[in-house]
Amino acid sequence: MRKIPNHGTLRMTKVAYPLGLCVGLFIYVAYIKWHRASAAQAFFTIAGAASGARWTQQAFSSPGSAARGHEVFYGIMFDAGSTGTRIHVFQFARPPGETPTLTHETFKALKPGLSAYADDVEKSAQGIQELLNVAKQHIPYDFWKATPLVLKATAGLRLLPGEKAQKLLQKVKEVFKASPFLVGDDCVSIMNGTDEGVSAWITVNFLTGSLKTPGSSSVGMLDLGGGSTQITFLPRVEGTLQASPPGHLTALQMFNRTYKLYSYSYLGLGLMSARLAILGGVEGKPAENDKELVSPCLSPRFRGEWEHAEVTYRISGQKAVGLYELCASRVSEVLRNKVHRTEEAQHVDFYAFSYYYDLAASFGLIDAEKGGSLVVGDFEIAAKYVCRTLETQPPSSPFACMDLTYISLLLHEFGFPGDKVLKIPPGLCSSAL
Repeated sequence: MRKIPNHGTLRMTKVAYPLGLCVGLFIYVAYIKWHRASAAQAFFTIAGAASGARWTQQAFSSPGSAARGHEVFYGIMFDAGSTGTRIHVFQFARPPGETPTLTHETFKALKPGLSAYADDVEKSAQGIQELLNVAKQHIPYDFWKATPLVLKATAGLRLLPGEKAQKLLQKVKEVFKASPFLVGDDCVSIMNGTDEGVSAWITVNFLTGSLKTPGSSSVGMLDLGGGSTQITFLPRVEGTLQASPPGHLTALQMFNRTYKLYSYSYLGLGLMSARLAILGGVEGKPAENDKELVSPCLSPRFRGEWEHAEVTYRISGQKAVGLYELCASRVSEVLRNKVHRTEEAQHVDFYAFSYYYDLAASFGLIDAEKGGSLVVGDFEIAAKYVCRTLETQPPSSPFACMDLTYISLLLHEFGFPGDKVLKIPPGLCSSAL
C-alpha cells in the first residue's frame, strides 16, 4: 500500500496470470450489463485474484486446433446484475508462444435479476440451472471438468440487506457445486464497485490493444447500470491524482507494470435507482401510505405503476409547461454534490456501455447493430426534443424524458463538455472495437 498526499490510500490489486496474460474480461453492453472474465488458461476475475483465488491451469487441444498447434480452453461467467442474470460462455485459443485470444462467446440472459428472489431463494435455482444448460450445449463434454465457473453479482445485490444477499449467493453456489464444471470455494461473490469499473477498463483496453502495446494511449470507461454507475480512466496529469477524493484511486499491477487508475462506482446513481430518486422515492421502501409519486419528467397524461427492487410504486406525470426545464431542475437536485468532477476526463478518449448504449440506440443517436460515436450534447438535444414532445402527444416510453435528461446531466457532472466525443459499441468483443 502506498499513500498519496491529501487524498487517502491508493488501493492495490495485484493480478497473478499464467503464461503472461492478465485480462479481466468483463463486458458491458446495451440493455444488459456484461461482466466477462477471462484469465486465459486460469480464467480468473479481478475480484477473485485480489482475494487470493487461483484457478488450476488446464488446457486442451480440440481436433480442429491441434493441427494448428493451438490450445483451446473455455470459461463460464455469470453476471448477476440488477435487472437480469446473464451467462457468457467463452472459448479461448492460444497459439504456441503467444497470449490467448477470445475466439467465440455464447450469451444468454434471463429476467428478472437475482435480487427479485430475495424473499423466495429456492425459485432462483431454476434460472441458474437453465443457464448452466446453455453452457453444457456449447462446451464439449471432455472440457466440462476443466472449465471454471464463476458468478459475480453487482449493484442489485449490493443494495439488498446483507443476509438476503448471502442466502441468494449460497443457493447459487449449491447449484454450481452440483454442476459438472470446475467450481472454486469463492466461485460466487458480490463485486465491489471499484473492481467492477477496473475490470471493465482492463477489458476495453485489452481489446483495443492499449495493454498490449507499451506506451500507447489508454481509453477511459463509462458504465451506467441499473443500480450504480462507474467511471475509470488512467490519469496522465499529476494534478488529477492530487485532487482525487478518498476512494477514487486504485493501483493495478499487470504485465509487470503498475497502473494508477482513477476509478469510482456511484451506488444509487444507476439508471433505475436514479429514476426512483427523481420520483422522490426511497430505495427499498414503498411510498408512504401508498402515495402516488408525481414527476414533471413523466408525460402529463401518464399514470401507471413501476416496479423497482421488489417494490411497486404508483407514478404519474405532472401537467405543466416547459417539461424539460422542470425535469432538468429535478435531476440536478438529485445529482447535486453527488459526483466528483475531474478536469482531465474531458481530454481522455472514453467508451460508454450499458444504458448509455441502450438509450443512444433507442433514439437513433447510434446504429443499433453497429454502435457508433456521438457527442455528449446529443443526449441533451434528444432529451429536449422528447420532453417537449410529451407536452402534445403520448410518449413511446414513459421514462424517455427522464432517462435522457438524467444521462445528459450525469455526463455534465462528470466534467464532459457538450462537444466531447464518446464511443458507444454494441459490445466489447464486437467489430466496433
